[in-house]
Amino acid sequence: MKKLLLYTLSLALALAGCTKEEDLGQERNYTGLSATSDGGFYTGSGNINFSGSGETYNEIVENPFILVEEEPTSTFSIDADGASFSNVRRFLNNDQLPPVDAIRTEELVNYFNYDYEAPAGAHPIALNGEVSSCPWAPEHRLVRIGIKGKELPAYPASNMVLLIDVSGSMKSGDKLDLLKESFKLFVDELSGEDRLAIVTYAGQAGLLLPSTPGSEKAQIKSAIDKLGAGGSTAGAEGIITAYQIAQENFIQGGNNRVLLGTDGDFNVGPSSQEELVSLIEEKRDFGIFLTVLGVGTGNLNDAMLEQLADNGNGTYEYIDNLEQAKKVFIYEFGKFYTVAKDVKVQVDFNPSIVYSYRLIGYENRLLENEDFEDDQKDAGEIGAGQSITALYEIVPASGGSTLNVPAFSIDFRYKHPDEGVSALLNLEVLDEGLSFAQASENMRFAAAVASFGLLLRDSEYKGETSCETIRQWAGGAVGFDPFGFRQEFLQLVEKAGNL
Repeated sequence: MKKLLLYTLSLALALAGCTKEEDLGQERNYTGLSATSDGGFYTGSGNINFSGSGETYNEIVENPFILVEEEPTSTFSIDADGASFSNVRRFLNNDQLPPVDAIRTEELVNYFNYDYEAPAGAHPIALNGEVSSCPWAPEHRLVRIGIKGKELPAYPASNMVLLIDVSGSMKSGDKLDLLKESFKLFVDELSGEDRLAIVTYAGQAGLLLPSTPGSEKAQIKSAIDKLGAGGSTAGAEGIITAYQIAQENFIQGGNNRVLLGTDGDFNVGPSSQEELVSLIEEKRDFGIFLTVLGVGTGNLNDAMLEQLADNGNGTYEYIDNLEQAKKVFIYEFGKFYTVAKDVKVQVDFNPSIVYSYRLIGYENRLLENEDFEDDQKDAGEIGAGQSITALYEIVPASGGSTLNVPAFSIDFRYKHPDEGVSALLNLEVLDEGLSFAQASENMRFAAAVASFGLLLRDSEYKGETSCETIRQWAGGAVGFDPFGFRQEFLQLVEKAGNL
């Protein structure tokens, strides 16, 4: 308990300056801490057990600045997840500061949709970007890369399988009960051409509802209402069963997807992160996509769930309340329909123009440069109408200028959902010398969210920033806010400052 109190105090002290223009001071470092029965941490395997509560997060080592003369090329997979933002929100709404490794900055940024131009040609994604001064380090430049997935005029017929954890750990209002209400929202969005099956797992897996037409909403909801929690957690068996049902009802040319709802507390059969990731990697080649939905507090295995999504042609969302369920199942329903898979980005920097660069976030999405052209290498997916954003902070070369000069070129690779060969796209973005105040609303809001992530992490790269400053940046960039998420962000930043 002493370790937990000391850790909580250190976090509070670290963010005490959140409303001041000063360094946050206290650096949070988990190195050398061990898991204990009275609340501790473990980093030896790259996982952290947070505050003795059983919540588990993969360790994040932030991307450093890289000298262009030593490595001019940067390659990464896109990340379409939004789980980290809603999980961070859960902590802040409970008047707690989130554990540092719960904060994946790219997921904070990509929780929000951006007003990017939709694809107009044959490609299912459109590209855009810009450069401005970096608000937290004005002597540096900030590069924004944007990707927009095409809208679908009509969704293809879907073969969906709900895979629901009904083990004993799910017996609480913020877990199974919340999932039940959430899935009912999803059922209301299904068409008569869609089909849905329900697989449950506790001590063993079972088929609760065979594949049923989406028009039979009352029957599907009745099955959902019958769900109750109890027993151990045979997650691997559940995954195998769900994919088997999805394969049996596979729709050629349609949308085939498993939706896994769980706290991630697997404890029967193959249950380690490595074993389950290996299992999900085998399944992704069947043309079946994956949505992972995390719920609950106290034993959330965020580390496991994020890796299942990353390695299973999937996305990961955390549902902390019914409003978040509406975001996932109603407002952003198009994310369930992949328009491009294995999307990779490769940036080549000009050493005479750029001295060094740093990719903000995406730490567990980095790729080797040779992976870019390797169509066997898995990468992230983008759904219908979804936007993806990435930010680089760059240090201009001494005596050089990025102004109106191709300081870098950006290549993209993607595959159509039902194809195995990638297509290549290219984007050139000129630095027109914009200050941050002159940048687009997309840039200013994305930068504000990224800065918030750096501040919460007490990152050594956070620069000159504060909660008050972040609120000012974001508050001037809320013109595009169809569902009020950006306004909510302003309130969240204020809450973090008050903590």
